Amino acid sequence: MNRIQQEAKSIHRVGRPAPGYSYTQDGKHVSDEQISEWITEFLAGEGAAYGYRKLTVLLRRRYKLRINKKKVYRLCKLMDVLRPQRKIILKYPKRLANNRVITASNQLWEVDIKYGWIHGEQRFFFLLMSIIDVFDRAIVTYHIGLTCEAKHLVQITQEALMKRQLFDQADKPVIRSDKGPQFISNRFAEVCTEFGMVHERIPPKTPNKNAHIESYHAIIELECYRRNEFDTYPQAYEMVIQFIQDYNQIRLHGSIYDFSPYEYMKAVKDGTVKPKQVKV
Repeated sequence: MNRIQQEAKSIHRVGRPAPGYSYTQDGKHVSDEQISEWITEFLAGEGAAYGYRKLTVLLRRRYKLRINKKKVYRLCKLMDVLRPQRKIILKYPKRLANNRVITASNQLWEVDIKYGWIHGEQRFFFLLMSIIDVFDRAIVTYHIGLTCEAKHLVQITQEALMKRQLFDQADKPVIRSDKGPQFISNRFAEVCTEFGMVHERIPPKTPNKNAHIESYHAIIELECYRRNEFDTYPQAYEMVIQFIQDYNQIRLHGSIYDFSPYEYMKAVKDGTVKPKQVKV
């Protein structure tokens, strides 16, 4: 009894013992040792990195063997010629945006990307996610840059939690976005899981599900971009930051009693106004 037959016998401790051979289409016996030699020839002679499934196909076609892929897998394992298995990529659950009633700050944040144009340099810059709080309309945080990647999204999400003193809290806001590449990245999904946040995505062609950040982008387009022709990136950076500060602290919003977002947050905290529910 050769080595392969001995090892095969030791593996099959239960059920029908491995016979140590296979049959051809016309009923001839072919030993496992011979089959192993053919497998070696396929791998060495053809230079292809075949897995056990394709090796099974070759054995059936060229040598007319009646053999299944389970046996070829077992022989390849004994010969130590199995290809490394593909790594399983962890898939995170995809949550569609739910209908919600928002009654306080830090329950739902919306996030999206807005582009700007630098006339003097003839190139775009990114105002990446502004993150807006749906209840108080404040821009919690933002990223401005010439690139727009998932790592920037991760950074400002962490920054937003720290600004609102939520990083160590159990209850964190739901964060809602469209299906842009930064938002559906595994990196962002991992961070949401790590931070204990729920990330939900709006269905295609439903910008109304992200209405508050879309409205903010319309405001910044009308009141900042169109009123200013940026000559350089530093100039654009400075003017946009100033606009965001004024938006949060000064600009009046009809939907929150004609307060600015920061004024509204203070009034709600002091109990001088009744909080407005927001249905999204």
